[in-house]
Amino acid sequence: MNIVITGANRGLGLGFVQHYLSKGDEVWACYRSNLDGLADIQSDKLHTVQLDVSQDFDANTLDFPESIDLLINNAGIYGPYGGQDLDSITSEAMLDVFNIDCVGPLRVVQQLKERIINAGGTIANISSKMGSSDDNGSGGTYAYRAAKAGLIIISKSMAIDLKPLGVSVITLHPGWVTTDMTHQSGLIDVQTSVAGMTDVISRVDDYELGQFVAFDGQVIPF
Repeated sequence: MNIVITGANRGLGLGFVQHYLSKGDEVWACYRSNLDGLADIQSDKLHTVQLDVSQDFDANTLDFPESIDLLINNAGIYGPYGGQDLDSITSEAMLDVFNIDCVGPLRVVQQLKERIINAGGTIANISSKMGSSDDNGSGGTYAYRAAKAGLIIISKSMAIDLKPLGVSVITLHPGWVTTDMTHQSGLIDVQTSVAGMTDVISRVDDYELGQFVAFDGQVIPF
C-alpha cells in the first residue's frame, strides 16, 4: 500500500511509520521542520516530505504518489500548557491550535483527495476523546478540546461526502499515550496505541459512517 502520514517524525506519527514499514508498505512521512526519528530509519520504502499543515500548499509541488491507499492525519499540537482555562485562554492560542489540529487535516485532504479516490483509499483522522462533548466532565482545555471537537465534525462530513467516491473515513482516539505531547505521562505506550488504531483502520468498514473510535475498538459518543 501507499501510505501518507502527517506529523510523522516523532510520537504516534513515527510509530505509524515504523508499523507500516514493517509490513512492507511504501510510506510517505510528512514532517514540519526536523526529521527527528525519521533520520534513524534506513529503508528504501520510506519517503520523507517536508510539509507544514498550518499553511496552504500545493501537493503537485511535493513528492506524493499518484495513488494513496491510506492517509493518516496525525499532525497536531496541544497548545499552551497551563494556559487553556477560562481566564487565561487567548484568541491567538485558540486560532493557532484550531488551525493546525482542525483546519490542517482539511487542507491535506483537499490537496490529496483525488489521489485517495484513485486508490479507493481510507482517511484516518486522529482526534482525541477530549474533543467529545459527552466525555467532558472537567471543563477547561479550551483550545485543544475545541479543535479536536471540530475535527470530529469535519471528519464526519468527509465520510459522508467521500463515500460515494469510494473513500472510507474514520476518526480515531489514540488513548492517553506516553509521548512528548503528554510530557511522558500517558497510560499506554506508542506501540500499543498504534497497534490498536491500525487494527481499527483495517476494519474501517465494520463501523458506521464517520464514527469516532478509540484505539481499543470502542465507539466514542461525541
